[in-house]
Amino acid sequence: MHPATVAGAVVGRLAHHTVSGVVGGLVLRGAVKAAPTARPAVRKALVNGMAGGIVAGRWLGSAAEEARLKAGDLLAEARQQLGEEAAPPSAVGVEGHDHDHEH
Repeated sequence: MHPATVAGAVVGRLAHHTVSGVVGGLVLRGAVKAAPTARPAVRKALVNGMAGGIVAGRWLGSAAEEARLKAGDLLAEARQQLGEEAAPPSAVGVEGHDHDHEH
């Protein structure tokens, strides 16, 4: 690679980082000045975003449980078709489960 090309690339990168740094500094300075008035709005937006995440998480959990139950029904029906006895949904293995709380 030609030395002038390398030098041009280096100068271009330095210029890019310098401009980005100056613009970033100006944006940060403006944000600091506007922070006291924007703080309640930002907080409200964050709280609303978190509340939406909680609702979405609950919905996903409910949908996953419904899918698990439907899959269990299909598996039980398939086993029944093969002449096998399907275990009830509450039958879970508890081997090695020796801590003291009631199930």
